Amino acid sequence: MSKKVKIPHTYVIVFFIIIIAGILTWIIPGGTFIRETITVNGIDREVVKSNSFHYIGNSPQTWQIFSAIFDGFVDKANIIVFILLIGGAFWIMNQTKSIDIGIYAFLRYTKKIGNNRVMKYLGIDNLIIVLIMLIFSIFGAVFGMSEETIAFTIIFIPLAIRMGYDSITGVCMCYVGAHLGFAGALLNPFTIGIAQGLSKLPLFSGIEYRLFCWVVITVTGIAFVLWYANKIRKKPKSSYVYEEDAYWREHTSKDELTIEYHTPTSAWFVFGAIQIVLIIFSIFYPLTNLRIGLSSIIIPILPILAAMFLVSSLLLLRKSVHFFILNLFFFTIAFLIVGVMGYQWYVMEIATLFFVMGISSGLAMNYSLNTITNYFLDGARDILSAGIIVGLAGGIIIILKNGQVIDTLLYYVAGSMNNLGNYATISIMYVIQTGINLIMPSGSAKAALTMPIMSQFSDLIGVSRQATVMAYQFGDGFTNMLTPTSGVLMGVLGVSRIPYDKWLKWIAPLMLILFVLGFLLLIPTVTMKLNGF
Repeated sequence: MSKKVKIPHTYVIVFFIIIIAGILTWIIPGGTFIRETITVNGIDREVVKSNSFHYIGNSPQTWQIFSAIFDGFVDKANIIVFILLIGGAFWIMNQTKSIDIGIYAFLRYTKKIGNNRVMKYLGIDNLIIVLIMLIFSIFGAVFGMSEETIAFTIIFIPLAIRMGYDSITGVCMCYVGAHLGFAGALLNPFTIGIAQGLSKLPLFSGIEYRLFCWVVITVTGIAFVLWYANKIRKKPKSSYVYEEDAYWREHTSKDELTIEYHTPTSAWFVFGAIQIVLIIFSIFYPLTNLRIGLSSIIIPILPILAAMFLVSSLLLLRKSVHFFILNLFFFTIAFLIVGVMGYQWYVMEIATLFFVMGISSGLAMNYSLNTITNYFLDGARDILSAGIIVGLAGGIIIILKNGQVIDTLLYYVAGSMNNLGNYATISIMYVIQTGINLIMPSGSAKAALTMPIMSQFSDLIGVSRQATVMAYQFGDGFTNMLTPTSGVLMGVLGVSRIPYDKWLKWIAPLMLILFVLGFLLLIPTVTMKLNGF
């Protein structure tokens, strides 16, 4: 009888990739571009000077494959701390059972409306998946939601489990949904904004065709997830992560919860303190400039949210502290959106926001400070493996950077595109950007590195710079859901307890579909007269 092949641990897989990266530094000669700092969209960016590539001495990596792990943790420290703070904060909130009550109430409501003839035909669970993925796809397309999905994963996996699906379906609702939008990139300032700015194109021009691409990509991704979810509903054990999901099934009860609805005095104090803070912020920031692409709108969003929080909290506190905590969670999401779109928040501000939410939830439930601390530590401990995998993945990039091989690879592939037709050239650009994204998943860094060269090269061969931006957009977007060098992906998988090898098996068919779709969507950029191209 043949022995069952044992799949290596995710940590082992990532460490072997670090070793492979180290080997490449011995094979590929060292090289570098000269870089200069320019201002793009009001932000200083380091870009490559044209015709500045030159070879430098080799920097082969040996023992550094071990020190790269340390450097990877340092380089990805912001995301690692983000994960730990998020994990601790949500663990505190989870102990209040407020999220369980909210999910149960939501499912109970959907069962009621599910008796409607139209809902029976469409399938209420299908509608839930579509709506959630569509919302996150919009977030990804408009302001480049990515790191934030790590926090939402903890919410949607229990929801998926309660609906009879698996943890992969829960990850798809937020993470895959957001990255479908990220690839569609209607107004994403971190990818399209930088790429067009560096290519000297009007910001967010060509949005009409990108809107079409976003619709096609999002519909394709949602359809694939619906097919998979219905397959798991019919045959749960066919899930790649059926065994791993035992953890989620154990921690996600499908029975009606027995909860004592009450509102302790501490909840009123927490409400009062938060309301005072919101009023103070409303006074100092009465107007907020919310930016959506080139457009912006100045509105008193903070005073509006403060007023809404006041009214909703007063009503919900009269019912139970659990509903107040859910209200606190929803307003946390609202302020996250305002912070990202109006004040350029990133992981530090977002992690702080969720951390305050977790502490406030514990205080509202009248937990002692020691109890809150212990719950926070339990949550951080539970999610620690996710932070470790992010640090390990960061070591891959460190090795390639220290080995001085990234610029050499770019120089070689850029020089290989001479004397090709327009479609063949744009297709090769797409393949190159996809390949680079496997080792450098940062969209803004890749745009700064490749677009000054790619856009000028496109001028020489008669391909529009807008088409080059599209090739970058697709090459950057799709494989973010695949590459182990993505700290966000590894963070999401760590939080979800999904081994990377099993995620790879699941995502591979969708990646193939999206990769081919990218080739098809690039055809009109060189064969048709499109607005902005």
